[in-house]
Amino acid sequence: MNPRRRPLRLGLTGGIGSGKSTVGSMFAALGGSLIDADQLARDVTGPQGAAMDAIRATFGADFVDASGALDRARMRALVFSHPEARAQLEGIVHPLVTLHSNAMAQQAADQGHALIVFDIPLLAESGRWARRLDAVVVVDCSAETQIKRVMQRSGLAREVVQGIIASQASRTARRAVADAVIANDRDCSLEDLRLQTRQVATLFGL
Repeated sequence: MNPRRRPLRLGLTGGIGSGKSTVGSMFAALGGSLIDADQLARDVTGPQGAAMDAIRATFGADFVDASGALDRARMRALVFSHPEARAQLEGIVHPLVTLHSNAMAQQAADQGHALIVFDIPLLAESGRWARRLDAVVVVDCSAETQIKRVMQRSGLAREVVQGIIASQASRTARRAVADAVIANDRDCSLEDLRLQTRQVATLFGL
């Protein structure tokens, strides 16, 4: 009997408003096992989440809301003005995300999935994922497309969205780490996006 081949681990990333989550759901519909790193981070910082005792001990009770979850607005303000606070928060949250994502990846492998897709918003900004991935797919679009999409879906002011984009890796930096790029500008239909995703999935053995 041939040993089961190790599933390919694919990193999926893109800037805010790029359509990365939509592409992730398309990979899942094609049979890939999708692991959402951002959702795992929200889980461990949610009410009574695994990170909350350490967050309370490090930052104080003011950063925990009434439900026992991270006060995201207060923490967001702190980390924007104090980079060392961001490093402290990541030092608490990232190991837990890694632990949970490893467990989910092992479960997917045990179930026979050929492709595991890690949805990682800040993949290009973080060096910690590189050794865990076999390839990277970037969902790419112009900054103007990002701005219009996020303003439409979230009601945020243009300057707020521009600030978020500026805090993320540049379009050039994301494309530099890509093994494949899915183009999703405003003229890209959902069907075209689905076709591109299917082509990339085939390229990586799905």
